[in-house]
This record gives sequence, C-alpha cells and structure tokens, in this order.
Amino acid sequence: MKQNLYKFKLLTLTLLTIWSISGNAQTFKTNAQLLKTINANYLSGMAQYKVMMSLLEGDRFPKTFDVKTGKLVTSDSGWWCSGFYPGTLLELYAKTKDPVLLTETNRILGHLVKEQYNTTTHDLGFMMYCSFGNALMNDPKPEYKAVLLNSAKSLSTRFDPKIGCIKSWDSKKKEFLVIIDNMMNLELLFWATRTTGDSSYYKIAVTHANTTMKNHFRPDYSSYHVINYNPETGAVQKKQTAQGYADESAWARGQAWGLYGYTVMYRETRDQRYLDQANHIASFILKHPNLPKDKIPYWDFNAPDIPDALRDASAGAVMSSALFELAHYAGNKQANMYFKAAEKMLQSLSAAPYQSLPGTNGGFLLQHSVGHLPQHSEVDVPLTYADYYYVEAMKRYETINSFK
Repeated sequence: MKQNLYKFKLLTLTLLTIWSISGNAQTFKTNAQLLKTINANYLSGMAQYKVMMSLLEGDRFPKTFDVKTGKLVTSDSGWWCSGFYPGTLLELYAKTKDPVLLTETNRILGHLVKEQYNTTTHDLGFMMYCSFGNALMNDPKPEYKAVLLNSAKSLSTRFDPKIGCIKSWDSKKKEFLVIIDNMMNLELLFWATRTTGDSSYYKIAVTHANTTMKNHFRPDYSSYHVINYNPETGAVQKKQTAQGYADESAWARGQAWGLYGYTVMYRETRDQRYLDQANHIASFILKHPNLPKDKIPYWDFNAPDIPDALRDASAGAVMSSALFELAHYAGNKQANMYFKAAEKMLQSLSAAPYQSLPGTNGGFLLQHSVGHLPQHSEVDVPLTYADYYYVEAMKRYETINSFK
C-alpha cells in the first residue's frame, strides 16, 4: 500500500514538473556564431579524443596530461574521475555518430563496471551515473540499469541517519567527513527511486541535501569544502576548505558543485527551498567582485594574488552547465541573467586561452583547470571533468529552448 501511494505521489510530482517547465517556459535568444562554434567543437572534440585514445593504455583511465613528459597521467577505475572519460565519449558520439567513439566507450565501460560494488567511495554518481547513466540513455540495455541500481545501493551504504549525510572521506580519526562535492552524487539516488519506486534512495538524497544546506553554507551563501561531524553525536566539529585558499575562502569549484547540486535538487523534488538555495549560490558567484569579465573564475574567489591568480576552467564549465538548467526554473529577470552568464562562460571556454589547439594537450578539450593547488596536485592542467561538463554545457545551450 505504501509503495503504491509513493508511486502515485511520484507520478503526481512528475506531472507537476512537466507542467511547471512548460507553464513557465522561457525563450532564450541564442547566438548563431556560438552555435556554429559548438558544431565545430564536436568535430574537433571527436578528433581530440581519438588522440587521447591513442595515448591511453590497457585498463587505465585519463586524469590529466603532463606537458613535460608528453604522456597522459592515468588512474585505475576506482579513481573518482573514472566516469568522465566514457561519459564525454558518449556525448561526442551522440553528436558525431562516429563508431570509433562507441567502440572505445564499450571497451572502457568493461573496465569500469566492477565499481558498481565499490562501497569505499561517495563518488559513485560521478563514476557510474556520468558513464553508465549516459550509456543507458544512449542504448537502454537492462545490464546498464542493473549496474546503476547496484551503484545506488553501494552509495546508500555510506549514509548515516545519525549524521544525516553520506560519508565522503573515510578516516581513522573520530570524525565523519562530508564535502560539498557530494551534492553531485545525489542524482544517481533520484534515478534509482524513479526506476524502482523505492523511496529510500530519495529520502537519503533529500536528507543529505538538507543537512548540507544547514551546515555547509555561510551567511553570504558561499560554501565550505569540508564539514567534520562527530560520528557519535552528529554535531559539527570543524568547518574547512581543504582544496581552497583558506578555510574561510570560497573555493571556486566548491561553489560550482553547490550550484549544480541544488539545481538538481529542485529539478527532482520541486521543493522551493532548493530553488531558493540555487538562486542564492548563483547570486554569490555572478555578483562577486572577483569574478572576471570572461566569467571563468579564479581557482578561489579569495585567492590572495588576484588578478594574477590561476583560473579554473573546470569550475567555469560546471557553472555554465548548471546555470543553463537553472535559467529554466528562475523568474524572468534571473533567468536572463543566468542564461547570459552561462553563455559568456561557454564562449570563453570555446576560445583561447582555454580551448586546446588540435592535436595537443593529450587530446583534452580544455586547458587551465586547477585540481588541488594547496597540495600542488593537478595545477593549471587539463582535467576530465572540465571536458565532461563543458560538453554538457554545449548540449544544453543547443537545446536551451527545448530543455529536457
């Protein structure tokens, strides 16, 4: 009985969602030249990823490219970024229909599939939904569905109801660590509930988002990177920003994860609180005095060496993609602001200095991203997630007036 009631509520929510999107539809004026550039980007992207394929060995997954050695820096399938390479391949294949891309996707998915049972990471949304989720949309095979359901089950094992969150990083200390990035992994759980009718996944996602909204954000709606909870009481022990300039600074990609995550939360629940949160985060980003004119953020909004601080193309790509979606949910004035900002980000990423020259950069599409500057890791380099969200932003721009 409860299961049937939940399915009824889910159907009602789906109908309200369709009505809401169509009833408040915005019409956005796209730039003809940018659309031509995007079409060219798909073709150059296909060529670039063939370069990457030629450099990739065995069961390894690309992370970045070392200019000094001329070699890809790679990982095994357990690295949190492993899903972005097949995900980008599938997005490029969807536009170009080049069978080489699909063959490579199927090959690399064969090495990734075992991660569906990985309970040691919170990043299964990145790893499995960005890969097998795209594969399912491209070709709805039951085995892809099974992989995603197992992935959602594995992710759910990291949820602690006492904390109200999914654990991000394991620790031997008396702490329960949650990072803002984890908002990006909730989409997998919403998919699992829609697919199975099992509301437990939905409830975990909502509880995690609510706890994060309560504890991760400052009064100006900037976000900490890491919240350290007491695993026994659920109390906040410390607020940190590990990959940013300082604990109280606004690490750019962290702000992007929050923006994207709460936009997804509103899409999946239609809860006004999440739309308000996404709007607040967008306002912090777009009205910040340190946001450059080209709209590609510095790696941290409070970096001490601005305007000479490094930019982060990955943060710009995530922001652009998120803002294109958020524009469909916001009021007219906000919607236009979001669209124009996202469009500018996309234009900037599609030109120098962010766009790679053909045959260079290890096959990556974008340059100038920052992974973890405080640890001197992946600094001013190409990154797989920058490419993934850049291609997603291009797709969303092309379909902006027929948004799905």
